[in-house]
Amino acid sequence: MTAVSATAPPRPLMILRLLMGRGAFRLSVQFMQFALITTWGAVSYGPFANALGSCAWLVFVPTAAEKGALKIVPRANATKAAIAGLALRIAGIPVLLIVVALLISLVIAPDSTATLYLAAASWHASTGLLMTVSGLHRLRGRPSLDALAFGTAAVVVLAATGATWLSGMSPRTLLLVLVGGVGILVGAAVLALPRTWVRNERVRRRGLLPAFGRTTWLLGVSELFDALAMSTVFLVLAAAGRITDSGPFYLALMASSFVCSFLLYQMKLHQPATSARLRGSGAGAGRLRAATLMRAAELAGLVFAVSLGAALLFPDVRVVLHTVDGPVSWLLLGLLVLVEMALAITLMYGGYLLENTNSRILRSTSAAAAVRLVATALFAVLLVPPLGAAGGFAAIILALSVQAWALRRMLLRHHPELAAPTVAAQQIPDRTTTP
Repeated sequence: MTAVSATAPPRPLMILRLLMGRGAFRLSVQFMQFALITTWGAVSYGPFANALGSCAWLVFVPTAAEKGALKIVPRANATKAAIAGLALRIAGIPVLLIVVALLISLVIAPDSTATLYLAAASWHASTGLLMTVSGLHRLRGRPSLDALAFGTAAVVVLAATGATWLSGMSPRTLLLVLVGGVGILVGAAVLALPRTWVRNERVRRRGLLPAFGRTTWLLGVSELFDALAMSTVFLVLAAAGRITDSGPFYLALMASSFVCSFLLYQMKLHQPATSARLRGSGAGAGRLRAATLMRAAELAGLVFAVSLGAALLFPDVRVVLHTVDGPVSWLLLGLLVLVEMALAITLMYGGYLLENTNSRILRSTSAAAAVRLVATALFAVLLVPPLGAAGGFAAIILALSVQAWALRRMLLRHHPELAAPTVAAQQIPDRTTTP
């Protein structure tokens, strides 16, 4: 089958298979982290976690092309194959460059910190490329290859984790094994694509590459900035001399990432249908719901800021938040993770609705993500040195509320009718459904 599938989402049974494949992969990565901190100890695990956390944003470099294809292909006709081929190339080139840099570093300084970070970067980038190629398979009507690819990737992660536990492999060696395993899966997935999508044929339609590149950049830059905001916290932890705190922070962040990634994948499965539904007259309902979600996130962030400020007035609370040591500290960190997840999911769904209305709004979502990146860095500099991992999550939560504030005001600037939600709700039929 080489034709691109319809905009309808996969059938429930297929969605279950897809979720099982992605879920197995996510769970295997979660298991790997807990197994590694047990095997290596907190001191040795800290630099490994910091390398992974600092480079986590690279997952979203290749997946930006997937978002562009999922939005544009359902609206295209004769250019579907050309768009899919462009998505594959835009996603693959940066990954190849990172892998080449890793190979050079292995030759020049195999035991250096730079090699460790490049190996972590290659692992994240290769995983993102596998996501993009799997998304193209879903678009061509073969979603089962997505489940197969990530189910196999889960086996690779578990096998590498077991080998590390038995043989005591170093962090660098483990990452190289993971990169090699995922690289083989990416190669097999690319070979399974239609030849017209893989071959480097000249795109005849004038302006297709600049137009698709612009949409891909604007769609992907918001997720990229969001991931960079997380990585900023790891950089501040290292600069503040609290790199050991990177372990607890990364483990807690993995729990949040697991839930958010699950929901993000659900949105991608439904994105072709959502893109078609929110086109034209259906866009008003999506903007209205997004504005409501942004307002709720603003209020939640304000409540959190006041509560945090009041709590820090008590010395005992500051001591508990300073170090993750004991059940009380872990409980407070867990509560922060829950608050962060709630806000992240709210903004994720609101942004998803806006991105699938029209291309003009993409400037606003990208600008709001840039505001969040700057806010995260500022809050992290203030809160991470005295509070460690807890301060990192507090910085992320406060920055999320700032992003919601910025995005809602940009949205109202272009659509002032949303300032009166009661009237807007009467005028605009609600055609959106939660994916």
